[in-house]
Amino acid sequence: MAPFLLTVLQVLLALTFWIGIGSGSSNRYNAGDHVPLFVNKVGPLHNPSETYQYYDLPFCRPELVIEKQETLGEVLNGDRLMSSLYELKFREDKTHFVLCRKRLTSSDVASFRDTIAQDYYFQMYYDDLPLWGFVGKVEGDYFGQGEKHTKYYIFSHLKFHALYNADEVIEINSFSDPSYLVDISENTEIDVQFSYSVSWNLTSERSETRMNKYSQASLHPISQKIHLFSFLNSITIVVLLIGLLSLLFMRHLKNELRSSSTGDEEEKKDVGWKLVQSDVFRCPQNVSLLCAFLGTGTQLLILIIALFALAFTGFLYPYNRGMLLTSLVIMYTLTSVVAGHTSASFHSQFEGDKQKRSVRLAGILYPVPFFIIVSVLNTVAITYGATAALPFGTIVIIILIFTLLNIPFLMLGGVLGNRFGLLEFQPPTAVKRNPREIPLQNWYRRKLYQVFLGGFVPFIAVVLEWHQLYASLWGFKIYTSPGIMLYTFAVLIFLSTSVGIILTYIQLSGEDHEWWWRSILCGGFSAVFMYGYGVLFYLRSDMTGFLQLSFYLGYTALFCYALFLVLGTISFLASLMFIRHIYRSVKLE
Repeated sequence: MAPFLLTVLQVLLALTFWIGIGSGSSNRYNAGDHVPLFVNKVGPLHNPSETYQYYDLPFCRPELVIEKQETLGEVLNGDRLMSSLYELKFREDKTHFVLCRKRLTSSDVASFRDTIAQDYYFQMYYDDLPLWGFVGKVEGDYFGQGEKHTKYYIFSHLKFHALYNADEVIEINSFSDPSYLVDISENTEIDVQFSYSVSWNLTSERSETRMNKYSQASLHPISQKIHLFSFLNSITIVVLLIGLLSLLFMRHLKNELRSSSTGDEEEKKDVGWKLVQSDVFRCPQNVSLLCAFLGTGTQLLILIIALFALAFTGFLYPYNRGMLLTSLVIMYTLTSVVAGHTSASFHSQFEGDKQKRSVRLAGILYPVPFFIIVSVLNTVAITYGATAALPFGTIVIIILIFTLLNIPFLMLGGVLGNRFGLLEFQPPTAVKRNPREIPLQNWYRRKLYQVFLGGFVPFIAVVLEWHQLYASLWGFKIYTSPGIMLYTFAVLIFLSTSVGIILTYIQLSGEDHEWWWRSILCGGFSAVFMYGYGVLFYLRSDMTGFLQLSFYLGYTALFCYALFLVLGTISFLASLMFIRHIYRSVKLE
């Protein structure tokens, strides 16, 4: 075991250095030093997933385009940084410097005109600082000779405003000069002179805080009132549920337990959950799949907690190219041990010699749907020629990571869970050989109603913040406060736990002892509502096109599926603890 662990550790360290860890700190330069400006990508403003390489448009380009060495996270993020003709030397001003003179063919003009009609923007990086600008603009419609016309203009001059402190670049912005417009409304050849200007100014801001502005502002700032309404909404529901739980435990449930200790048989018959004490701990159906579900859900929960920790330490921040995806790859690989350990531990409580099947299922429960959806989306991106298409080498690297790291870590966790996992489960009451027949249930105890209610209550408490999250993931609203997101996640966990316990109690009160899978569905169904709201969010947005639609639905499905696993696991564990507590109390009485 020791040589195996050493080998895996060496491979992981090598992978970590290869993946690369970005930094928000600046480099140091002398006056006149060349600081490269890298062009990245272009795309329609309202379609964040639809981006193309900068030189897919007929911009000025050097004779030899040099592609910047990129990390795995940058490639997964769709970044394709390349060299440019712009020369922005440190602290050296320029005025109307000619970038190039280019003759645009009719096809080039048509290409620019189509992109301007879709509000295309471009993105560049200077000393790891992002900057944006628009390709052109559309003039308002006017009538000439009885016909309606639209004028299309391309911006031919770009202004760069840079700030520095001593020998470091602190901030840079780009502005398209509206005074330099080239009319490309007609589909004819045209000569265009592209130029740019650079101005440098001193600032007192330090380099350690130069990335803060990207965490404080966006094209559409988030309204603080929405956070306030979301807070009040969630607090109201939490208070109501706490009151309901208090009523359940302090009065109703205590009275039922007290009646059990008095020996009054008539009162015992009125309490349905006591009648199924010999069946409630019966081994559930598809126990291997259940344990794999719990293992994967626990893994993803630890992954989310780790990401929150990185966000609070300042390791993750907006526009840190690929850092979030890099962290996801590393954390998912490391937490595979948790999935294997949890699956094997839970399975050992039911069937002590069949843990391998649970561990294998835990290895495919999330990765297989993930790889299928990503493969389909990658095919769509290749068809469109978008930067979201993964190169062949990146695909090979991902397969190697999964094969050489994820699977060994998963197996290691399974071995540890088998040897040092939970002790064999001893139910508080004996389990009968033949299961008790479940009587016909009232409408409010039926599975469909309970699953709907179990998903709806937590969702309605966080729906406002969920809207902001979608706006951040699929728009230009930057979710800048991990504290607010952590609060929302904590409320979601508390509500899933509380509602799961209440619905499990209602189910057992109806003498229905098949609670295992229903508790998972009740907790995880919030993710189904979240996906449904995601569809509504798309319909109300300005996103268009099959590429953006497929990426939106595909990645939102993967995101909500992960939440389904997490919330289902939390609801199950809460229900399991609750059931053990009440039946242990009955046994003690």
